[in-house]
Amino acid sequence: MSYATTNPYTGETVKTFANATDTEIAQTLDKAHAMFDAWKDVSVADRVKVLQKAADLLRKNHTEYAKILTLEMGKVIGEAEGEVELSAQILEYYVENAEKLLAPEKLPSKHPSYTDSWVEFVPQGILLVVEPWNFPYYQIVRIAAPQLAAGNVIILKHASNVPQCAAAFERLFREAGLPEGGFTNVYATRDQLKTIIEDPRVQGVALTGSEGAGAVVASQAGQALKKSTMELGGADAFVVLADADLDKAVQWAVTGRHWNAGQVCCSSKRIIVLDAIYDAFLAKYKAGVATLKAGDPMDPTTTLAPLSSQGAVDDLKAQVEKAVAHGAKVEAIGAEVPSKGAFFRPVLLSNVAEDNPARYWEFFGPVSQVIRAKDEADAVRIANDSPFGLGGSVFTTNIKHGVEVAQKISTGMVYINHPTGVAADLPFGGVRRSGYGRELVGFGIKEFVNHKLIAVTDIDGAF
Repeated sequence: MSYATTNPYTGETVKTFANATDTEIAQTLDKAHAMFDAWKDVSVADRVKVLQKAADLLRKNHTEYAKILTLEMGKVIGEAEGEVELSAQILEYYVENAEKLLAPEKLPSKHPSYTDSWVEFVPQGILLVVEPWNFPYYQIVRIAAPQLAAGNVIILKHASNVPQCAAAFERLFREAGLPEGGFTNVYATRDQLKTIIEDPRVQGVALTGSEGAGAVVASQAGQALKKSTMELGGADAFVVLADADLDKAVQWAVTGRHWNAGQVCCSSKRIIVLDAIYDAFLAKYKAGVATLKAGDPMDPTTTLAPLSSQGAVDDLKAQVEKAVAHGAKVEAIGAEVPSKGAFFRPVLLSNVAEDNPARYWEFFGPVSQVIRAKDEADAVRIANDSPFGLGGSVFTTNIKHGVEVAQKISTGMVYINHPTGVAADLPFGGVRRSGYGRELVGFGIKEFVNHKLIAVTDIDGAF
């Protein structure tokens, strides 16, 4: 595994980084364990002071942090600045709420033997965090913020193409006052990941990434009897009912499919439109996609970024070719994209029949599927006809009915009149092949703590 910064816009390899040595991994584990012994006894109020300082530093230096994102994975600069701000908001969410979320919960027990009982939330130790490249800061902070607030410590193994983003967050936490060992970035190999997982001082593993990576790491964690959370792929359904505001639905469909160049696990990958408005929607949708402008992601006027690497472009092209080989039709939309850089021209896949395996794949880039549904029941059936279950959305002018439809969609998240999104104060997670566990808010902060029962009795005698 080679860690390197390669600019997706120019193809230039800017900087390379050496893999960690086995000695460095051992030292990292020793320092993290020593830090946990101290950090677990720090009050929540004092722990979150570090998070507030980190949020302040992100905002103070937001341009510098954003440029690292754009340099390493190609995100347009406006979206990069938005990710920096979202990361600050997540840190501040736990500054404001961690004490309340971690407060002991009294139990409504009526057992005559106990005069009182409650559950305390106790930190457990070192967590290994394995993160992807598509949202390099957000993916880190949505696990690091709650777990540092809870009293755990973090070892980060980030994607190999965003090493400077990973190093930037380690510096951020150190500058914010987190002592050495509290959050450590390691350029680990796959073999070293297994070593870390098997170390008895490591108490859990959180991974966001592909199904393949999740299967490997979850298996290693399971064999070591360590808890894991997995945030994996998605093929979110974007359901447009017959009474939807058509222009609004089209605008959000274009955005929901193409933000971050379509490289989002919860982007709107399957756009399902009722027959009555399908033709009108499709015409407007193609016109909207055609307005996207590919170019330098550092240029604020660019609206279609390059993909993360030329390898990502090649993989996506191969997927489209396989879909066509199985009977799908493909239509390029909009202007040609630059020949230099990891660009992919948006395409529309149609006639993707239910026996076409591509219907059940995740396309990680600007590839749209707009699917005609004969009626509402058919739209729900198509939405649920997926191995994934991350997010989804329903567009309608009747909110009450939209909620009823949303309740029939089998995913971890459903939004009404908005694509599946991300926010500091909403949970994130899916079902089936999209993974298990939840991140953010109260669900996230309690994933890796000991839910410890304390029961009090003053009654003499036996059970």
